[in-house]
Amino acid sequence: MIVLGLESSCDETGIALYDTERGLLAHALHSQVAMHEAYGGVVPELASRDHIRRAIPLLDQCLQDASLVCSDIDAIAYTQGPGLAGALLVGASVACSLGLALDLPVLGVHHLEGHLLSPLLSPNPPEFPFVALLVSGGHTQLMRVDGVGRYALLGETVDDAAGEAFDKSAKLLGLGYPGGPAISALANLGNPATHQLPRPMLHSKDLNFSFSGLKTAVLTVVKKHPQALSEQDKADIARGFVDAIVDVLTAKCLAALKQTGLQRLVIAGGVGANLQLRASLNAAAAKRRFKVFYPALEFCTDNGAMIAFAGARQLMENPAAAVRDYAFNVKPRWPLSECRSGLLA
Repeated sequence: MIVLGLESSCDETGIALYDTERGLLAHALHSQVAMHEAYGGVVPELASRDHIRRAIPLLDQCLQDASLVCSDIDAIAYTQGPGLAGALLVGASVACSLGLALDLPVLGVHHLEGHLLSPLLSPNPPEFPFVALLVSGGHTQLMRVDGVGRYALLGETVDDAAGEAFDKSAKLLGLGYPGGPAISALANLGNPATHQLPRPMLHSKDLNFSFSGLKTAVLTVVKKHPQALSEQDKADIARGFVDAIVDVLTAKCLAALKQTGLQRLVIAGGVGANLQLRASLNAAAAKRRFKVFYPALEFCTDNGAMIAFAGARQLMENPAAAVRDYAFNVKPRWPLSECRSGLLA
């Protein structure tokens, strides 16, 4: 079964073709980062219009790369939510229009489910069950994953997500957008002893997170400098910020493994590409003898491959999940607990 996946929840247009027998056949991605950089963040209307421009050319590229034609596709999966309403509508309309034209079943996929399952695309995928840290610009959650559609929420952020804190703190340092990669790179040049920033909720005795206070701590340090920040000042602050956030994420992951008794940890989402976080978790895994899994770097951020794969896995578990009902709707706010598969009690 060949599944076409479309991702358009925010500022990446992703298209992919996944075969349940042969694996990922092709994928293509267009990032809008350069377009939104001038505004310091994503402009929803511009994002939607760019998805319209990119979707069909990327589909043609994928079909060509996989040596397929539209009639070879067996089902279509698209990101139904959560995300920007206008951007989601583009992907949904393209998916359902193609489904109607080709008489194919169509399946709406939860964006976070795509991220949760993305490490299974790797050559050495984790086995169920595992603990997953979903860490991105919009979400920071710890989940127990017992199978496709079987997810239990263990903890989540009570305010800013980790990726959001990265972007906001980078902006305070004048690093532009997107800030996450920039502040991480700058942190490598900083002195870890210069700024000991707070580790919010590190000892909260639960698995929740809070990062807005850490962002405020960065602002406080910046304001204490009477003159413009030098490059070394920025590097030292970046190092203090990154060390703090990595310490919290690592400690919460270890606590989640202890609480569940599991020995497999999966990291998913854009912040999963952070090299400092990976180094910290790899060191902890070597010391505590658990296994940690990451998606390939190209699948950490939003992409069509994870949507095609999640859709294919859902269809393998429940073929009736895809329907020929092309009156689509999107869900900009869609808790994972309300997705098609449901969560564990």
